[in-house]
Amino acid sequence: MAEQEKIDIKDVTDKGVTGTFNPNAFKSGDDRFNPGNRIYVRAQTGRWQRLRKLMGWFFMVLFVALPWLRYDGRQAILFDLEHQQFHIFGATIWPQDLTLLAWVFMIAAFALFFVTTFLGRVWCGYLCPQTVWTFMFIWFEEKFEGSANKRRKLDAAPWSADKLLRKGAKHLAWILLSLGTGLTFVAYFQDATRLVPQFFSAATSGWVSFWVIFFAACTYGNAGWMRAIMCIHMCPYSRFQSAMFDKDTFIVGYDAKRGESRGPRARKADPKALGLGDCIDCDLCVQVCPTGIDIRDGLQYECINCGACVDACDNTMERMGYEKGLISYTTEHKLEHDSTHVARPKLIGYGLVMVIMLGVFVYNAMSIMPMGLDIIRDRNQLFRENSEGLIENTYTLKILNKTLHDQGFQLDVEGLPEHQWFGPREVTLKAGEIYTLPISLAVDPYNLKRPTLDIQFVLRRTDAPAEDGKAELRQASKFISRL
Repeated sequence: MAEQEKIDIKDVTDKGVTGTFNPNAFKSGDDRFNPGNRIYVRAQTGRWQRLRKLMGWFFMVLFVALPWLRYDGRQAILFDLEHQQFHIFGATIWPQDLTLLAWVFMIAAFALFFVTTFLGRVWCGYLCPQTVWTFMFIWFEEKFEGSANKRRKLDAAPWSADKLLRKGAKHLAWILLSLGTGLTFVAYFQDATRLVPQFFSAATSGWVSFWVIFFAACTYGNAGWMRAIMCIHMCPYSRFQSAMFDKDTFIVGYDAKRGESRGPRARKADPKALGLGDCIDCDLCVQVCPTGIDIRDGLQYECINCGACVDACDNTMERMGYEKGLISYTTEHKLEHDSTHVARPKLIGYGLVMVIMLGVFVYNAMSIMPMGLDIIRDRNQLFRENSEGLIENTYTLKILNKTLHDQGFQLDVEGLPEHQWFGPREVTLKAGEIYTLPISLAVDPYNLKRPTLDIQFVLRRTDAPAEDGKAELRQASKFISRL
């Protein structure tokens, strides 16, 4: 068989402006957007990483500790879905007050818009749970498997007892951390003091156990395996953030005018004599990036503004005796040696809307009444004439005690002349009780000048002083005498 003629091929793999490949990839030349490729994040120290860790630890401790705080004999923060009560220290929010939740979401959205317009994706780099848990999982990975290079070699090596032991210990630590995360999250909806012992003694209900395991599995999968895939492919924030960016937004940026042309050199060599910029092409900025990008390629939506590349580059510049800030938190205008405008219409607009919404939220929160009253008229019979010749209307009053203790209430009606009240006028409700009270109102027809009267039912707390702004609650209704 004749030897086949060889066909010359050309390597068209995009190797970037420097002709180098991403050293984080499991295989050189692999597509970094392929979920099958592994990113080996190199550990990095520096001021921005210290700040990130400090903020991560603060909010992590807060997340774990809050369900264990006690207030007035109960869990301080408890979202009791079964009894439809949301306890936040001394405040209890009921389903009737869930408009507050809508305000919270809107305020959080505009706060995110404001921060993103001003500081870019700092939420992703410093506070996002995906980032915080990913770095914790990487920390365990480093403790059991070693540095990034050692982890890469370990994955490429054949299976052995040492590899099995290291991998097993790492995954066991991941599972325990994930389980702790699932328990902590569910503890916001179940009493933490009962949840933990009941879960480990298999005494919890099937649904409670399911949600603990579900959130543990999500944590294990997201922070242990998916990691940057969540940030790059699944997080919607990375997609719509560009609508909030402008050239005055603070981003992690590379000063190409100062850094190019990049290339290796001796520490004491004069870069200008060699025709080089300050970038020594060490690729450390790529190796420490949790999403595996090269910031020198320009602004990319995958960048989470964690500052790891900033610290790596500053350390390199310091060792080389160069000025820091080749990679820094900067703006596109500043990179173009133009002035940065911090106070600009878009940023001010987001801030004003956020402040207004915050004011409305505080007003609504301060206006929450400790009781609730709903009025339901009898729709089958709008009115009737009773045996005494009086015009009678029937109502069903639903009274809600929103407080955490027993409460007495007194009922009255205003706007109805010389009326008779058929039914109890004073009731005592237990904490959180909803009481249904049917009553009737009767009026002499000679006192009714119009076919329909606007009336108000008044619900008063018997133990509250009259000057208390939340001592009484009024609800409007109608009294019908004739059609």
